[in-house]
Amino acid sequence: MARTVARVIVDALQELGVRHVFGVVGDALNPLTEAIRTTDGVDWIGCRHEEAAAFAAGAQSQLSGTLGVCMGTVGPGSVHLLNGLYDAAKSRTPVLAICGQVPLAEVGSDYFQEVDNDLLFRDVAVYRATVTSPDQMPRMLESAVRAAVSQGGVAVLTVPGDLGDQEPGEDRAARFALDRPVTRPDDPALARAAELLGAADRVTLLVGRGARDARDEVLRTAETLAAPMVLTLKAKEGFEGDNEFQVGQTGLIGNPAAAHALDSGDALLMLGTDFPYRDWYPKGCKVVQVDTREEHLGRRIPVDVGLTGDVGATLRALLPLLATASDRSHLDDARERFAHWQEGQRRLADPGHEHRWTGRLRAVLDNRDHEIRPEALAAAVDTHAAEDAVFTSDTGMATVWLSRFVGMRGSRRLIGSYNLGSMANAMPQALGAQLWAPDRQIVAFCGDGGLSMLLGDLMTIKTYRLPVKLVVFDNRRLGMVKLEQEQAGLPEFGTELDNPDFAAVATALGLTGIRVTDPADLDASVRRAFDTPGPVLLDVLTNPQEVAVPGKPTVSQGWGFAIAKVKEILPSHEG
Repeated sequence: MARTVARVIVDALQELGVRHVFGVVGDALNPLTEAIRTTDGVDWIGCRHEEAAAFAAGAQSQLSGTLGVCMGTVGPGSVHLLNGLYDAAKSRTPVLAICGQVPLAEVGSDYFQEVDNDLLFRDVAVYRATVTSPDQMPRMLESAVRAAVSQGGVAVLTVPGDLGDQEPGEDRAARFALDRPVTRPDDPALARAAELLGAADRVTLLVGRGARDARDEVLRTAETLAAPMVLTLKAKEGFEGDNEFQVGQTGLIGNPAAAHALDSGDALLMLGTDFPYRDWYPKGCKVVQVDTREEHLGRRIPVDVGLTGDVGATLRALLPLLATASDRSHLDDARERFAHWQEGQRRLADPGHEHRWTGRLRAVLDNRDHEIRPEALAAAVDTHAAEDAVFTSDTGMATVWLSRFVGMRGSRRLIGSYNLGSMANAMPQALGAQLWAPDRQIVAFCGDGGLSMLLGDLMTIKTYRLPVKLVVFDNRRLGMVKLEQEQAGLPEFGTELDNPDFAAVATALGLTGIRVTDPADLDASVRRAFDTPGPVLLDVLTNPQEVAVPGKPTVSQGWGFAIAKVKEILPSHEG
């Protein structure tokens, strides 16, 4: 008996090594979910919201480097996938979304729930197509998967509800041929780069996630050039631990040592990064950039030599052309500044540490209620988490505290919505991560605003008995927005959150809930969360007035913050 369209798709997913398909069941997907139900090795993970399904599939793809898969049924089900798919697209990770559609004869008739998926996903997908005949399979599926994997992006394949049970004319297995080439620049370009770097007195490296597979070559380059290494947030994983050259991150979440290392260099070597914040790049220095995507070269900062190629292959060819630097003062100065900053951060993470303010602002800026410092919470998690833990973080202040106080040592991993900047990603990404690595500890740094957006998928965690640890920075605020407003001189407005007791909510849903309100209980509560089997939600009430100072605070930011605080205080003293 010939196989159906649905069976062709699911058999191909099994052959590709896909273990989980995330989504919400319904109508047009029924032939596909039935094929999954009867296939060994491919499991259907029923989520409560398709956005969570897309985030979970994207997380598995980022962690494994292979294809993630999610599904959404007709109309609203597919629309709900969109935000998680945008995150995958911005993260350049391969995800296949299989979407339902109305019966083929009704397409274009404004049928109930009909949505034009090819139009809907035009901006997010590197490949999108609607199956209009069973005879298009498996060729159309092969094209979708090849596009997602080769381009590192999202492919959307739409299957009308009446086609899933039909049989293709040609019954054959899908064939994908997914081997990818490793390229490097030509010799004249490498010679120009070596000449530029050799003529510089102070070289700084800016290293991104694209260099992750070339750690040894990057460290050898830093040693040869005596260059401090500034890391993007996504490069913490793989480059932060056991690295005598790294000086942390730059940008708003960064530190003064990294900012100074960039600004004081006379040459910048960018490796596998498309760091987007142009204001944080140095001015007036020579620039060499290495990236696999030629279109990335020079789009953030003008480059003098652009090298298109794999970072590892490029550096292996470049290193023999580089002379060993004799002057290490640039590196030593950056590392000394970084150590000084880290010592200051350790003091901030001391649960007993308090700011000392005087005058009228003290009532607002001082931690007068002795609430838990978010720095202390992040540091406690760093202490008690496993050396192979996988971390996810919500966009906002939760990511700031993770970036500054959690070290990516050992075989720790880290993902987040670091290109799209979506809220609500940490918990569903943790869901996908735990299914990908059932024996590893998965820790989600959740903002209270982000967690509450997709709160329903706590039930998915319960249903599949996933032992994730959800750490909630419960400051009753949209903390990053609050900080943005105050730095612009605006009083806080619209950021306060009327939160429930998240630990009680978790308990009601069948998870272990732990609520922490006293700094004295913090360390023991974090330890208990990690020691408790099964899923745990740790709800920690943190100080909403805590400020994260950027690596290069400006006078205008300082004045804006002071003005905002005065505006926030004055109404309470009127009348």
